[in-house]
Amino acid sequence: MAKVGKRYKQAAEKVNVDELYPVSEACQIVCSTASAKFDESVDVAIHLGVDPRKADQNVRGSVALPNGLGKDVRVVVFAKGDKAKEALDAGADKVGAEDLAEEIQGGFMDFDSVVATPDMMAQVGKLGKVLGPRGLMPSPKVGTVTFDVGEAVKGIKAGRAEYRVEKAGIVHASIGKASFGGEKIEQNLSALISALNKVKPSTSKGFYLKSAALSLTMGPVVKFDVAPLRTM
Repeated sequence: MAKVGKRYKQAAEKVNVDELYPVSEACQIVCSTASAKFDESVDVAIHLGVDPRKADQNVRGSVALPNGLGKDVRVVVFAKGDKAKEALDAGADKVGAEDLAEEIQGGFMDFDSVVATPDMMAQVGKLGKVLGPRGLMPSPKVGTVTFDVGEAVKGIKAGRAEYRVEKAGIVHASIGKASFGGEKIEQNLSALISALNKVKPSTSKGFYLKSAALSLTMGPVVKFDVAPLRTM
């Protein structure tokens, strides 16, 4: 059995693992469990009542968070001509076309998000084996395949949570930093929950929001009650 550190034990003492906390209280508690020497990320795991094997229940998308993510997001853009200039003006860290594809194939991975204009997807598609496993492949569903590259870059830089349901029906997403405090984390969480409710598949049976929990990068899990959020 792995050893549990002293700081983790002290943080875990603040949490009742058998209790479903109200959302506001859960957000306050999870931030209070911060114990690392760095500003830990606040992550949420939400179990959805969907079957990801069915195409119409493969929930995926993105949402702008009112308080951002609290980190500098590095964005590369596949675009040419005026669209390349638009991306650079919006704050993209690197813009290119075939040359950018060659760099990535050669090992360049110093970025967190990829945006591409639709006409560049033939080039980007060749990078599927590199970008796909890292969750970096652009997609129209999350707004990263678009001719409106300027707005896409600005949105990502401002702080946006991307979500995609996994095989077990669970969505994982980062919604900020421990230093945000409970109120701002709750606001970001509410934005994510609202976005998920909006894309609820019509074929989903039973409860759509089944359960959920918050945690820090190095902290204990804090479960919260999703029942009041089902109509958000």
